[in-house]
Amino acid sequence: MVVTDAESPLLGEITCGTLLQKLQEIWDEVGESDEERDKLLLQIEQECLGVYKKKVEQAAKSRAELLQTLSDANAELSSLTTSLGDKTFVNNGIPDKSSGTIKEQLAAIAPALEQLWQQKEERVREFSDVQSQIQKICGEIAGGLSSEVPIVDESDLSLKKLDDFHSQLQELQKEKSDRLQKVLEFVSTVHDLCAVLGLDFLTTVREVHPSLDEETGAQSKSISNETLSTLAKTVLTLKDDKKQRLQMLQELATQLIDLWNLMDTPDEERDLFNHVTCNISASVDEVTTPGALARDLIKQAEVEVDRLDQLKASRMKEIAFKKQSELEEIYARAHVETNPESARERIMSLIDSGNVEPTELLADMDSQIAKAKEEAFSRKDILDRVEKWMSACEEESWLEDYNRDQNRYSASRGAHLNLKRAEKARILVSKIPAMVDTLVAKTRAWEEEHSMSFAYDGVPLLAMLDEYGMLRQEREDEKRRLREQKKVQEQPHVEQDTAFSTRPSPARPVSAKKPVGARANNNGAPNRRLSLNASQIGSRSIAKGGRRETIDRPAAPTNYVAISKEEAAASSPVSGAAGHVSASP
Repeated sequence: MVVTDAESPLLGEITCGTLLQKLQEIWDEVGESDEERDKLLLQIEQECLGVYKKKVEQAAKSRAELLQTLSDANAELSSLTTSLGDKTFVNNGIPDKSSGTIKEQLAAIAPALEQLWQQKEERVREFSDVQSQIQKICGEIAGGLSSEVPIVDESDLSLKKLDDFHSQLQELQKEKSDRLQKVLEFVSTVHDLCAVLGLDFLTTVREVHPSLDEETGAQSKSISNETLSTLAKTVLTLKDDKKQRLQMLQELATQLIDLWNLMDTPDEERDLFNHVTCNISASVDEVTTPGALARDLIKQAEVEVDRLDQLKASRMKEIAFKKQSELEEIYARAHVETNPESARERIMSLIDSGNVEPTELLADMDSQIAKAKEEAFSRKDILDRVEKWMSACEEESWLEDYNRDQNRYSASRGAHLNLKRAEKARILVSKIPAMVDTLVAKTRAWEEEHSMSFAYDGVPLLAMLDEYGMLRQEREDEKRRLREQKKVQEQPHVEQDTAFSTRPSPARPVSAKKPVGARANNNGAPNRRLSLNASQIGSRSIAKGGRRETIDRPAAPTNYVAISKEEAAASSPVSGAAGHVSASP
């Protein structure tokens, strides 16, 4: 009870004074001495000082920690603002450090720090995302993918640096897009080339990189330098292969066509190889049909060429005679005289003897045909002029027949057409001397160039032209003689007319009439060489192959002297033209 009473005051308001008073009461009741009391009081005082001292130390330590926290907060705030590069926040968002208590300053800085921390975390994520994309694209370009997380430099998280990363990312994305476009173009080219060459596309591109097949998306395809380089080499290799195969196929197609033409292969058999011959003149870029240059197709063409070569060997005589006929036809068109019988006998003996390969024989004949074509081409200009000259001579012969016709001015059917033809014939005949002069000049130039005589169907052309000139001269002399003879015959009639004052018509012997326009067949030169009327010239020899052939011609018809004065006047333009030639020797 005593203790309870003593502790009851503790239940009230307890202070140091009440505790000291209570202690005095306890000491008084116990009977503690003053010395003991002083000792206890000193002890209590020491203990109170220790408690105070401890509390002061704790308070000082707490203050130091707060100051350190404030300092760290300020340093962190400065570091964050520097790292983020947000100077506007430094000027506007941070409170004054010198105003208020430490805790007030800490409380003022805390929201700014929280905001900057959030901004920093967001900025770090942005940097990490951009750098991850940059690292990924760089890895795709380099040809390897890195799984490492990019390290963000938190000392500089400014918007300027972030913009630099974004610019770098955009450049890399553009480069990636360009590379991807190149890859897709290469892949498309490889696809087209494989289709033309008959190759497996997927196998070809997978050998370059597994991601290049059609099953993967465009964004998943490799765009590395190695992939682009390998694709470029693959395209180049395929193009070279395409070029070589096309050249091989065109050579085979040419051989096929030559063999077909040589053996007159029917169109039904040729149509079976249209897929081979259709590209005979195509360029490399023009061949785009799938399978057009497949190895199986080339092999098929090679087998067919071998088969035709074997067939050609069995039909060598027929083929050789066909080429000989072609050669003879070329020379015939060029009016070059040949000996086809001996040539065919030589071909037969060569084939039967077996001393010459069939291919060599055909190659030799092809060479002869080529030379014959060259010779025919060199003779073409002169031959064309010879044809014109001979046509003019035919017109000249017709005109002479026409002038001798007594009924040429009659009103018979077709007379006006003959009149028109005669007028044109006179103009053409007047050009004959110039034609002959040009022919002589060109023939001599040709002979000087080729160091050989220009023969027309075996007869030297210059000899033919000389013969023509002499025949015209003889004809003009004959006409002149006949005109003089006619004057002598007409002289007695003139005297009788004077005596009896009458003028009878001169007697005209009856002669066989020749239809106008009909060409004389006794012209004295075969193959239209000389088209002068044989009834007006005598016999003359013509040089041919080193021999002299005598051509007999009939004498002039008896009715020639009975040509009337009007007929003589009508024929005067021709006589004048012929006189030009006769005067030239």
